[in-house]
Amino acid sequence: MRVLLDECLPKDFAKELPGHAIKTVPQAGWASAKNGKLLRLIADSGKFEAFLTVDKNLPRQHKIQGLPFPVVALLTKSNRLDDVVPFAPELLRRLPSFKPGRVYILSPPAVMPP
Repeated sequence: MRVLLDECLPKDFAKELPGHAIKTVPQAGWASAKNGKLLRLIADSGKFEAFLTVDKNLPRQHKIQGLPFPVVALLTKSNRLDDVVPFAPELLRRLPSFKPGRVYILSPPAVMPP
């Protein structure tokens, strides 16, 4: 799957999603694009099948329905790599089932006590 990582996600997170073609917003040439414009650029490009972000407000502020890709928001305490890596297993499992024009909000994985 061709996945775009929002600027707010660390680029090294791509290494946690093997089997997918991952690019960051800056690698796509859209650095500093505001969310509404960014969503239009992604849609118009036809190059991506999913958009990942940690911006939990994006789905509330912009119309996602009708977009040709799903938006996946990770509810993490920060955008540091250590905080987003735990989401990788669920993303790898669920990405193929995500439908275009929908928002998927992933909560932090449960931590099992030692």
